[in-house]
Amino acid sequence: MNSSILHILNTTKTRIQALGPQIYREGPGMKFEKRDFFSVVEDAKADGRIPVIAEVKPASPGRTFRDIPPTTAAELAWEMEEAGAVAVSVLTEPEVFRGSLENLDAVRNAVCLPVLRKDFIIDRVQLEEAQSDLVLLIADILEEELGEFVELALEKGFEPLVEVHNRKELDLALETSARLIGINNRDFETLKINLGTTEELALLIRECDLDHGTKHLIISESGMKNPGDVRRVIQAGADAVLIGSALMESASVFDKTKEFVQSAGWR
Repeated sequence: MNSSILHILNTTKTRIQALGPQIYREGPGMKFEKRDFFSVVEDAKADGRIPVIAEVKPASPGRTFRDIPPTTAAELAWEMEEAGAVAVSVLTEPEVFRGSLENLDAVRNAVCLPVLRKDFIIDRVQLEEAQSDLVLLIADILEEELGEFVELALEKGFEPLVEVHNRKELDLALETSARLIGINNRDFETLKINLGTTEELALLIRECDLDHGTKHLIISESGMKNPGDVRRVIQAGADAVLIGSALMESASVFDKTKEFVQSAGWR
């Protein structure tokens, strides 16, 4: 695993230790009405739009895009919603990605779309911290605990999005109750991007669904810079795409989000 990822995991452990045991709750989590991600994806497809999860992303390892306090996060999310995104992803990891739980709360209060909390979840206490409709669970990090975290997320009222990068992680994900599988095109070892990862793993997911009568929604994550990239992963079998860096780099988040949403008809 890349040193940047290991650093994030270490700082995450430190944050968790500082929370203390008092935050733990037994049984169901906070009461809120979960927004239906599956229906908004189907509606977008029916309208001929690409289902885009647009990400509020202040930074990535070794790179800062922009300072995003809660008020700015809310404004960006509103632009993403107006441009046709089906959901908004919010980074809450504070050290490297410079995200925050305050940004997550601000975004969910600002839009009607489903909101994904994107962080490095390694302890059940993190599922007590904030409300979101979806929560990211990374197979490479949770490994054999993945199934337990999927069930706990469901119990707490979240829709788990299980992220995988290779066949081994995919096999773990398919053994869980998760209905959403995110294929990360970024290698955690090298941090390099390869859209072929979606092409390889999406096919395996579809084959599994045919063989077992299951149905997973596939989300391609990382590395899409233009409409051609989006069409490539959609044609490979992805149902939706998650895009962050390309939006944060753009002069207009609204225009760039709309460009990706309309990728299916782009020439």
